Amino acid sequence: MATSRRIERVAELIKREVSQMLLSGIKDDRVGAGIVSVTDVQVAGDLQHAKIFVSIYGTSEAKAETMAGLKSATGFVRSELGQRIRLRRTPEVLFLEDASLERGDKVLSLLNRLSQERERSAPSDLVEEE
Repeated sequence: MATSRRIERVAELIKREVSQMLLSGIKDDRVGAGIVSVTDVQVAGDLQHAKIFVSIYGTSEAKAETMAGLKSATGFVRSELGQRIRLRRTPEVLFLEDASLERGDKVLSLLNRLSQERERSAPSDLVEEE
């Protein structure tokens, strides 16, 4: 079992290297269908598995196409990580879509709409009763 500090360092290294691969290493055209960024990497305590969370900007079709391209490139990504990061065993890679940015945007728009509705429904001249 690796220490939590080592797990965090390995996760950061994987995040940086996969981000570089997304820019120039992965040649699959499906990956370029949407704008992809690595938002988080979770590495298991035994350093055998890595969940890579990606945020994809684009239509739902582009997101599905990009996820299919990433899933087909997992072997390439794992072999590249093995060459770039010196570990005894290269972790198994799993790409997962991170929808937290979209959920946050939806919550912000709902809050803004509520704020606007409150401003419209509140009287403009508040009269205090004495």
